[in-house]
Amino acid sequence: MNEQVDVIILGLGTGGEELGGRLAMAGLEVVGIEPELVGGECPYWACIPSKMMIRAANLLAEARRVNGIAGRADVTADWAPVAARIREQATAEWDDTIAVQRFEGRDGRFVRGQGTLTSPRTVTVGEQSFSARRGIVIATGSKPVVPPIAGLADVSYWTSRDAIRAEELPESLIVLGGGTAGCELGQVLSRFGVDVTIVECGDRLLAAEDPEVSKLLASVFDAEGIALHLGARAERVKPRRNSVAVGLEDGTELVADQLLVSVGRAVDVDGLGLGAAGVALADGFIEVDDHLRAADGIWAIGDVTGKGLFSHVALYQAPIVEADILGQDPNPADYSSLPRVTFTDPEVGTVGMSEAAARAAGLDVAVTVKDLPATFRGWIHGTGNAGLIKLVADLRAGVLVGATSVGPHGGEVLGLLTAAVHAKIPLEDLRRMIYAFPTFHGGVGEALGAYARALVQVLDPEAELLLQP
Repeated sequence: MNEQVDVIILGLGTGGEELGGRLAMAGLEVVGIEPELVGGECPYWACIPSKMMIRAANLLAEARRVNGIAGRADVTADWAPVAARIREQATAEWDDTIAVQRFEGRDGRFVRGQGTLTSPRTVTVGEQSFSARRGIVIATGSKPVVPPIAGLADVSYWTSRDAIRAEELPESLIVLGGGTAGCELGQVLSRFGVDVTIVECGDRLLAAEDPEVSKLLASVFDAEGIALHLGARAERVKPRRNSVAVGLEDGTELVADQLLVSVGRAVDVDGLGLGAAGVALADGFIEVDDHLRAADGIWAIGDVTGKGLFSHVALYQAPIVEADILGQDPNPADYSSLPRVTFTDPEVGTVGMSEAAARAAGLDVAVTVKDLPATFRGWIHGTGNAGLIKLVADLRAGVLVGATSVGPHGGEVLGLLTAAVHAKIPLEDLRRMIYAFPTFHGGVGEALGAYARALVQVLDPEAELLLQP
């Protein structure tokens, strides 16, 4: 029997739950369909628990930095309180009862199951069928990629979910993948005493970032004892007693107690029935316009759009779709100032265009890179001060089009840079700002030449020379 409702939300992750709740509170009859946990990856498996792990690992690292600066500290790592804290925030072993109640408390109707589009306006869930008067929103997120490596199915490997759930840590770990999750988790576990090796098929860590960032992070990992195999592709995996062996293309064989597969994430739309609804794909993602419309009466938000696999992208997109469904006139989506942060130590914050992307776009580009230890706050900070600030400017427009902030608070300094890129603040205005001294964000001012000539280099105020290093 088919039931008529106003809106159907396929997937109640961060964005789907938010959008469904907003539409329900606006008076629409909303059905939210989710096969796993309401709230999605972020609160249970990704953003929140991983940052709890990172906070704990960074405390250990900072305590160890006492030696030589403020006295002497003997630090003993203990994973038990970290695992307990993760379980506590994940509501007793990954139970989404509270999240379901939160959605229903906003007048949404929840259905547990896998939804499939059977027509442009109809979704089936098991034996239930719903038709949407206003439309359907696809927000089904993404899942860890499991690469087709020979023998991988024959060993007990971890994905990021397993690493998050770990109550006990192995003595040694091989991480396949030097992207965001692989670097974050690898550094965390290393600081808790795990012998970590990272294998990355590309020639550098964090391939989405500028080369300077990759080089800096590799040097930090090397200093912390994390072994790196870059430009190395795993071609086979096999069990070995109580461990796992990974064979690389060059003949090297690595052995560890545990294997973590962290080679990225991908959307899984095979079971959604997109063809029945006339929804097209582009490079594996649902193709949407700047109002997130995927077809007549169908929208998509979050990871499935490929605009950035981050919770903040889904939350940014949700009100655009809300306004469109409610018949309002939403502003089109704009990703030119999209920020992202990798929560390694040092943190890596990036916004807007990379240097390479800006040059490829034909912009008249000028770049400056300021090493964080060469800034006043970086120098004062002392040990643990690795980092840099990189600014990418469009000289013709006289604005920043991209920036990177790497350092102890790189993600927080990024806030200033994101505002500058988003609002297209003139470079001369940024240069003339008063920056609190001595601060990490003041390093942006130093890179722009905002301090007095006697303290740091002052750059020529002429636009065409303003950001020449």
